[in-house]
Amino acid sequence: MKVFYDPKFKKNLNEFPEFIQKKADKQIAYLSSNLLHPSLRAKKYKESEGIWQARVDNNVRFYFKIEGNTYILINIKYHPK
Repeated sequence: MKVFYDPKFKKNLNEFPEFIQKKADKQIAYLSSNLLHPSLRAKKYKESEGIWQARVDNNVRFYFKIEGNTYILINIKYHPK
């Protein structure tokens, strides 16, 4: 699968510390090869809008849509607890 980075995603990712950016890169690589990779814990987030959520770590999640053979990364943010 291909990965497309929405400008909002890129902007928000760049606001995170470098170690989180590296973790996100690793998780996105997992996503591109296997949506069901255990460390992603990917799940539908807003099913009516086709938005999925996946895990970067305990505190950070990223959000994406699936269109054809492309994952469109739309946002990344701290996960509220």
